Amino acid sequence: MPAYSPLSLVFLAVLGAAASQPSLSDAQVSEKWNRLGNLSPYHKAPIPSGVKEVLPADCRVDQVMLTGRHGSRYPLASELIFITNMTAKLSSNAQAISRSRLPKELRFLENGYTSTLGHDDLTAVGRQELFDHGVNFRLRYQHLTADAILAGDQDRVIESAQWFGQGYFGRSWSEISGNAFSTIPEDNVTVSWITPMDTCPKWQYAFGGDAVTSWGNKYLPSITKRLNRLTPALRFTDADTHGALYACAYDYAALRTSPWCGAFTDQEIASFEYELDLLMNGAFGYNLPGDMGPTLGSLYVNKLIERFSNSSSDAKAVYLEFGHDTTIDMALTALGLAKDSPPLSPTGPVRPKRKFRTSEQVPFAAQMVWEKFSCDSSFHGPQIRLVLNDSPFPLTFCSKTSSDRSYGTCSFDAFVSKNSFSTSRQWGDAAWNATCGASSL
Repeated sequence: MPAYSPLSLVFLAVLGAAASQPSLSDAQVSEKWNRLGNLSPYHKAPIPSGVKEVLPADCRVDQVMLTGRHGSRYPLASELIFITNMTAKLSSNAQAISRSRLPKELRFLENGYTSTLGHDDLTAVGRQELFDHGVNFRLRYQHLTADAILAGDQDRVIESAQWFGQGYFGRSWSEISGNAFSTIPEDNVTVSWITPMDTCPKWQYAFGGDAVTSWGNKYLPSITKRLNRLTPALRFTDADTHGALYACAYDYAALRTSPWCGAFTDQEIASFEYELDLLMNGAFGYNLPGDMGPTLGSLYVNKLIERFSNSSSDAKAVYLEFGHDTTIDMALTALGLAKDSPPLSPTGPVRPKRKFRTSEQVPFAAQMVWEKFSCDSSFHGPQIRLVLNDSPFPLTFCSKTSSDRSYGTCSFDAFVSKNSFSTSRQWGDAAWNATCGASSL
């Protein structure tokens, strides 16, 4: 029997457990799973109309920078309480519910519903997502070699980076991780492009949370009314309905199945997805006050430009870094990508064709990959491309030529010149302090 490391044995167990679960491609549920906002499982983003997915044959990637979100996780403690309270409500009404004539979508309640979800940590699904990403990244950029991984200093981010490393480096990961792996603190005294809001005193999570409350007051009551009309013994409140929606997303994040998703109509799931878009847009995107969104994201854009300019003495061909959905959202905001006009509103309506869509941009295990490439004749000079969740994401703000538009790319020089907002800002300067307030760092 071959000798496996403890980490490898855990991974084999994960594979075995995942294999016994319903397939991700199950046509009955797959589309609904992929419309759960930033709580969606990892899936390939749609290829924009008219954009070619593969670069011309005479092009080669010279540098690449990956910013990955951690994999599927258990609910945050602040979300788990909704599931816990909902489950307790069902338990206290169990006899009345079991005697009810349950509709098909709620028939799973005949035998009760229990939850064993933890909170905050990576799930088995999340571990598999990141391991697979590591393998696939190594295969995609075989001509480039990474020698280091950086992770935001939070457990689920660190573990995600470690699973990616196991997939990318293979059995040698345990030998090189001591030197190749590092973390950057996620606190209010460390300037970081991964969590820039932590050193912005005026930033508040409530900028997104308040929008969620407003939208919840609008969309949840009708769902609660419908569920209670179907089965009066439920006696759900809007908070219980919210808990059931969270259970749909997080059961799947942990187990790859949930009976709750089938309890909601497509329109109700769309309203929940919109709630999550409002949260991220309000706390980490375009609905932040003033210039706060692009100012926070400017730290990331400047880091990208610095690296692809090879202006530092330790410039690398490959950068592998891991953080959060917030990292990606703030970078997109600084670049003016996925921006809606008019802005998303907490009073609705839900616009099906909105540009800021967390299901497609920051699902669990999201991958923001920046490629700096050169070509023999298809393009002239260094070029840059964004591949977001395995699909090109057009850099519309700096594209100039028909080739740019065909591939979603632009020249690196045009990218830099069109990002003057970001390059004119540095952490702690007058512009930063005017937006964020002066820090005592």
